[in-house]
Amino acid sequence: MTQATRTIRIGSSNGLHARPAKLFAQAVKDSGIPVTITKGSGSPVNAASILGVISLGAEKGDYVTLAAEGQGVEELLDTLADLLSTDHDEN
Repeated sequence: MTQATRTIRIGSSNGLHARPAKLFAQAVKDSGIPVTITKGSGSPVNAASILGVISLGAEKGDYVTLAAEGQGVEELLDTLADLLSTDHDEN
């Protein structure tokens, strides 16, 4: 079973608030692969949980670490990394 992690810098200018957290959590949920997200030395949370993701309090420029295990996790983490590093607050 493939295990992978990625550390990503948050790109949204308002951090991981409702909209980017929803986009991210929905992408995790749609993948069907369990993914955790951790900020700093905090506890990992279920990345498919919007409330869990928001509860991290990740701001622009903060680093978070994603971890997943299963088939196709490298591609999934690449996709999720793009979501997190993009500024979803630009108009």
